[in-house]
Amino acid sequence: MVTGLEYFKKVYDVVPGWVQKMHDNHPEMLDHYTALRGAAMAPGVLSVKEKDILLVGMNAARYYARSMVYHTKGAIDGGATLEELIEYLLVAFNYGGEKALQIGLQSFEYALELMNTDVDKISHEASIFDIVKYYSTFASTEKSKAYFEKLLSHLVAKDENALKTELLNGNVVSTQMKYILMTGIYTTVLKNKETDYWAKKSREVGVAEEELAELGYICLLTAGIPAWFEISDALIKK
Repeated sequence: MVTGLEYFKKVYDVVPGWVQKMHDNHPEMLDHYTALRGAAMAPGVLSVKEKDILLVGMNAARYYARSMVYHTKGAIDGGATLEELIEYLLVAFNYGGEKALQIGLQSFEYALELMNTDVDKISHEASIFDIVKYYSTFASTEKSKAYFEKLLSHLVAKDENALKTELLNGNVVSTQMKYILMTGIYTTVLKNKETDYWAKKSREVGVAEEELAELGYICLLTAGIPAWFEISDALIKK
């Protein structure tokens, strides 16, 4: 049986201080938490990579850099590309605004480090326009380049509503996954009505109920039992 310490060392390469302190004070509590995390992050209708990268986006949106960075490693280890990561970090703008994009740069820089990619960095105080323009330099296809051109044009026109709509359109990341992320963001910040709204919108674009339930498990993991209360209200009874 894998212990909590062994589990987290495998996940993060080292045992994080908060894990060690939980073990030191209450090893059984760490075992229970490890079991919960293992169940929430297990592959299901959402892959492990998708769960980690959703957590990156959710935590960027709510300005929680610490958890965002932890899950960046999981996403990259799971096979996420820089372009995928960028789009999840951009969707965070729809809740957290410019600050979310600025905080998200920490995730992106860590991903560059993990992938041994040496490129120029951008200031963490850069504007929305400059961050989107910076990210556009990583677009590898004509479709992606066109996507960023639209984003930048909306920024030049100062049309925030059009920008938010465009951010949810599928590109490297599907529209469905972006709507799942929006549902998760409102779940983790305990906005009940908005969670219900985005869950309904997610179903309209083809997201399955099982995907929303699995989203709820990882929201519980990062934001506690109250997050499950919120999304459970939005789930349809079987």
